[in-house]
Amino acid sequence: MDVVAMTFASGWASGLNAYATVFLLGLIGRLGGVAGIPEGFQRTDVLVIMGVLAVVEFFADKIPYLDSIWDAVSTFIRPVAGALIGALLAGANGDLLPVTMGALGGVTALVSHTARAGVRLAVNTSPEPISNIGASLVGDAALITVLSLAIAYPVQAALLAALLLAGTIALAILLLAQIRKGVAALRAWLATH
Repeated sequence: MDVVAMTFASGWASGLNAYATVFLLGLIGRLGGVAGIPEGFQRTDVLVIMGVLAVVEFFADKIPYLDSIWDAVSTFIRPVAGALIGALLAGANGDLLPVTMGALGGVTALVSHTARAGVRLAVNTSPEPISNIGASLVGDAALITVLSLAIAYPVQAALLAALLLAGTIALAILLLAQIRKGVAALRAWLATH
């Protein structure tokens, strides 16, 4: 397994949904017998906890404004998860490689999370819920696609993750005015709730 490519793809996925990333990697490692997936991810208790949290995030992510609050809290979770996943994929034994992969995974997760959260704030300004649900489902499908691809073709998955990340960053830049409106709308929503 190409550790750098796998770390980048997993870091990108962690920026979208850290719980689903750990759950899917653990499930693939456990059921697929894929070497290189940390044993800790494959434990039953970890799979159950990550599965439950992934389901909670799946539904929270479909509700306008609740998704942005969830993203705000996840700003502290997703990059750390990306860093831990990267370090564990590299063997986390104190060598320079796991530390470097931890940094790569964490930074990738932070950039991915920030771009995604910005786009979702912009989407929240639309008056109907369908665009919010659609944007969330596209993210869910992209996460599953990249992680599934990463197991057999880590370099191709990393390239796809890089393209998706670049596209999300570009979209966030294009939607900057809507993102500002989304921040104002979120503040107003929080003030009334």
